[in-house]
Amino acid sequence: MEKWFFINWQAIFIPSIGIFELIIRGSLVYLALFSVLRLLPSRQLGTLGITDLLVVVLFAEAAQNAMASNYTSITEGAILVGTVIFWSYLLNWLGYKIPQFQRFLNPPPLLLVKNGRMIERHLQRELITDDELMSKLRQQGVEFLADVKFAYMEADGRISIIMSDSKTASVSEQKVTLKSDLH
Repeated sequence: MEKWFFINWQAIFIPSIGIFELIIRGSLVYLALFSVLRLLPSRQLGTLGITDLLVVVLFAEAAQNAMASNYTSITEGAILVGTVIFWSYLLNWLGYKIPQFQRFLNPPPLLLVKNGRMIERHLQRELITDDELMSKLRQQGVEFLADVKFAYMEADGRISIIMSDSKTASVSEQKVTLKSDLH
């Protein structure tokens, strides 16, 4: 019964792992996961499908052990969270200040349709079928592929559509999100 009310304050706040080791572990895991996610096709980043959620959960589980071994204190958790936030902020800040670095963080738009013709090698690179692309175009009111001047895959997995008809110039940057359907 005494254990119900006993609090081990030392275990709660005093790290059992060195602070610099936590920072190095957190930094290495964050940068490794960032690099892996940066190399995945853009369509996986546009929406969160079941497979994407599974990847995130498994990454989190694998990264937890790599970052902290067996940490138990709140301080260790706070240091790891602070390390992840630091790297996230630093990369975004660098992307804002250095345009060349922004291109590393976010890939440039990828042309999928030009003057009414699909660019097959770009669709294959992003694992987008012709039917998926046409479905997204129809959802935005595009009946014929010939009506599309340009369609770009944006860095966030969305598609920007620029219509060739001057009547639809006001809606030239419609955004549609691709559904992640990878296995």
